[in-house]
Amino acid sequence: MRYTPAAMALALAALLTASTGFGAPPAPLEPRAAALVEQGRTALSAGSTDEAVADFEAALAVQPGHVAIYLNLAEAARKQGMQGKALHYYRVALKLDPSNQYAIAGEGEALVEKGAVEKAKQNLARLQQVCGSPTCPAAQSLSAAIARGPAPQVVTAAQVEVKPVATSN
Repeated sequence: MRYTPAAMALALAALLTASTGFGAPPAPLEPRAAALVEQGRTALSAGSTDEAVADFEAALAVQPGHVAIYLNLAEAARKQGMQGKALHYYRVALKLDPSNQYAIAGEGEALVEKGAVEKAKQNLARLQQVCGSPTCPAAQSLSAAIARGPAPQVVTAAQVEVKPVATSN
């Protein structure tokens, strides 16, 4: 008798844990959020990444926690050259949907751009498990990025500012 409440709580926890694997598919975007995402995609394709980020963030305010919005924010951050920020957005998307192929592939591509090719190869292996075959489009995209490797970092003379230092003897 005295173990009944604990046993019921444990059974309820097991029931909730077991049912999380059978969740519903992701909800579609609300019309206002969808319109903002579309504006952001248009701005991103036109090269206005700051405007695109503003539209995606507004869409996220309208419909918080939607994986597609985080993926768009990550793509915009990568186009701005901010791979660390893109990795953050991909990881948030993966926390919401751990088997999202595009989030896994995008995270891997951002890792390659940062120079972490070995971690990107781990993402490729995980992606091939999720896809079920190495020929899914997301896996092919990531394997092509790994084959290209990270872009070389080039520093021009205009980027380096020489400051003369005066010392006394």
